[in-house]
Amino acid sequence: MTVVLLICAALLTVAGVLALIRAERGPSMLDRTVALDIVVTVVVAAVALYAAAERRTDVVPILVVLSLVGFVGSVTISRFASVEPEGEGRVRSREEIAQEEAERIRAEEEAERARRARRAKEAEVAHPDAEPVAPVEARREEESAGHAADAQASSAEVPHDDDRAEHDGTEHDRTDEGSTR
Repeated sequence: MTVVLLICAALLTVAGVLALIRAERGPSMLDRTVALDIVVTVVVAAVALYAAAERRTDVVPILVVLSLVGFVGSVTISRFASVEPEGEGRVRSREEIAQEEAERIRAEEEAERARRARRAKEAEVAHPDAEPVAPVEARREEESAGHAADAQASSAEVPHDDDRAEHDGTEHDRTDEGSTR
């Protein structure tokens, strides 16, 4: 009887380890669901093996609860997996995510270039004798230089409290201001 128990325990251990490896690697949500269902089954079988070896009947409610938890969990996950869009159940690697992100950015840039070209053509058709539109990079440089100059000019134009009193035409009690500073 001891040899049978040891062989069963070894087989359950191997099954549990392999199921955990499959749950970690995936690649789809369904693979992970089945693997975790196998882990619950291995735990139920291990508890049943323990109950048989020790001749204990008080662990039967534990077996029932574990079986119900495994069943409800599997049904719940399969219900969500049935409405999942194609390709969404797969966990992507970092490289795949980076590649998809780069493709998305490239597509957005191409769409933006096409939009700008179309607008430039429309502007050219509407005003054929107008100046051609500067390239995008040149316009961006001009705008950023203009923004920097505006920021410097606006910071220079902000009056201090003393100057505001003179500009507003109101007078402040300078002794109060001097004592708070």
